[in-house]
Amino acid sequence: MEKSVNEQSSKSHIKIDDIKRALQSGDINKTILLSKQVLDTQDNNQNNLQEKNEVLYLLAVSQRTKGLINEANETVKTLIAADPNHARAHQENGYLSLSEGNKSNAATAFAKATRLNPALLSSWQKLAPLYHDLNHIEGQKFATQRIEYLMQLPAEIRGAQDLMYEGKLGLADIICRRFLQKHKHNVEAMMLLAEVGIKLKLFHEAEFILESCVEIHPKHGAARAEFVKLLSKLGKFSQAKIQAEILLNEYPNNHQYLAAKASAMVGIGEVEEAINLYQQIISKRDERPGIQLLLGHAYKANGNIDQAIAAYQQAYKIRADFGDAYWSLANTKTYRFTDKELVLMKAQLDRVEIDQDDKVHLEFALAKAYEDRKQFDTAFSYYKNGNALKNQSSHYSQTNVSEQVAAHKAVFTKDFFTTHQNIGDQAADPIFIVGLPRAGSTLLEQILASHSQVDGTMELHDVLGLAAKLSGNKSGYPNVVNEIDPTYFARFGKKFIEDTRSYRQGAAFFIDKMPNNFMHIGLIKSILPNAKIIDARRDPIACCFSGYKQLFGEGQEFSYDLDNLIHYYQAYQSLMTHWDTVLPGYVLKVQHEDVIDDLETQVRRILNFCQLPFESSCLHFYKTKRTIKTPSSEQVRQPINSAAREQWKNFEAHLSVLTSTFSTN
Repeated sequence: MEKSVNEQSSKSHIKIDDIKRALQSGDINKTILLSKQVLDTQDNNQNNLQEKNEVLYLLAVSQRTKGLINEANETVKTLIAADPNHARAHQENGYLSLSEGNKSNAATAFAKATRLNPALLSSWQKLAPLYHDLNHIEGQKFATQRIEYLMQLPAEIRGAQDLMYEGKLGLADIICRRFLQKHKHNVEAMMLLAEVGIKLKLFHEAEFILESCVEIHPKHGAARAEFVKLLSKLGKFSQAKIQAEILLNEYPNNHQYLAAKASAMVGIGEVEEAINLYQQIISKRDERPGIQLLLGHAYKANGNIDQAIAAYQQAYKIRADFGDAYWSLANTKTYRFTDKELVLMKAQLDRVEIDQDDKVHLEFALAKAYEDRKQFDTAFSYYKNGNALKNQSSHYSQTNVSEQVAAHKAVFTKDFFTTHQNIGDQAADPIFIVGLPRAGSTLLEQILASHSQVDGTMELHDVLGLAAKLSGNKSGYPNVVNEIDPTYFARFGKKFIEDTRSYRQGAAFFIDKMPNNFMHIGLIKSILPNAKIIDARRDPIACCFSGYKQLFGEGQEFSYDLDNLIHYYQAYQSLMTHWDTVLPGYVLKVQHEDVIDDLETQVRRILNFCQLPFESSCLHFYKTKRTIKTPSSEQVRQPINSAAREQWKNFEAHLSVLTSTFSTN
């Protein structure tokens, strides 16, 4: 019998706070009843998944409290299947295992909860005695240290940490700032505020906070270590190396700090020295899969692919479920997995307790393995699984992106550029390569970086950082540009040139290869009117599917769902058309397929656009020795070939959503 409209309506008005109040008051029956009523109305509502997961958690807690262990176990299984990274779900799993007397499973569950949310004090407090009972001495020692650390934190900061790890970044930010108003320069609060800023991608604000923190607290090793990590993330490797050396002067045998220095050295091209440092760490204790992975990355960046493969293999031999080791092998684009490795990878994937991150990496690695074996249907099933898992933690919003594009079109009009003509810094040093990932931008960068007057750098965050800073204005970005004092545009441009100098090697021009800068061409034109911008374009089906097959280190959240990929590509096309209309001739579109078909013509066209004399070295780009850290690193060390041009056709049966959207002419 169908529920009445009134009954449905009353259930839809039940709030999570009502359920929490019932649980806190000890009314377990009411908690269970309200939770089930909310779940009945939300089962098919995809817009309320986060709320649904919270209700599932509250239901599991109340079921366990009432002694309904079987029901609680089923609820927790449902919750973990829906959100594998829900830390409190794993904590609840630990409590349930304890109630059943299974200490080993309980320890595994609590440990997973603490990996996902290191601020879960109750999980650490359960882990320490469990590790003692299981004779896990190192684990008990570490858990005890974490308990001591969390207990000495101010309650507000411990609570803000918890909120941050639960993804409630805005609340965590507010609590941190309020605390710092009363306790100025508190080191833990400053570090946490910076960490929240990094998660919000407010990198330059986080950099300022950490720089201030280490100046105020010069002996605080953890704060300086976080500063080193962020500097490396921002590509400021020279500064990162200096900060790492300060740490090592104080802690000369700290392997974490040695690895941080080595990572920075790879970034500035001191790869051989970095490799020696990694090997030094391994010689002290070879059971370090993470260091083996970093060693492999260093070898790969230097073009020593055989040594990179050996390091990646050693990493998974140390830890069989180390998904990133398998994916790094696949991501060389040239490695071919053995039958034995396939069996090992699938066995790890079947393990119930495997971490979500390892699972995602394994799915993508297996997909590449089966694609290389021309078992395309099997390969696609793994690509589909891996993308679906990754997409669970993605925050891509088609609505937000559409609104961003519309806002840029509304602000950056022909009239805007007429009234803001040549008000920015007049430097002509930067060459921006924009577009979508996997559109051939690394190839264009390698071609240009082979010219004697051009430095290759990396995907720089500076323009994105300026956009994020402007977003903090009450008018929001890009609307705020209409309110900015015109003199500020030149200041922004000059600051960009100064801040990016550390990435350069002394050439007259340099490349910024951040693909997402296509959204900010209006801002770039305003602050650097003489900069050159190249749009790396590729056939949309090939580009979208290549992005779908790639597991990116961070960002590019649109790439883990085909519908989102289509939306993002169309938004990009639409905005690039707008830039061509309001800034005719400012952007050079380079079609990847044209570069493959006629390299010399396109090279001459690119150099002419950049006002550079022709140099034959640009045709022999694959001979240029430089550190390359993108997924295409091995491909651009080879002469031009068309092998990847129509790889998507092997998967055509699964790509109807792409083929029906884009014509292939």
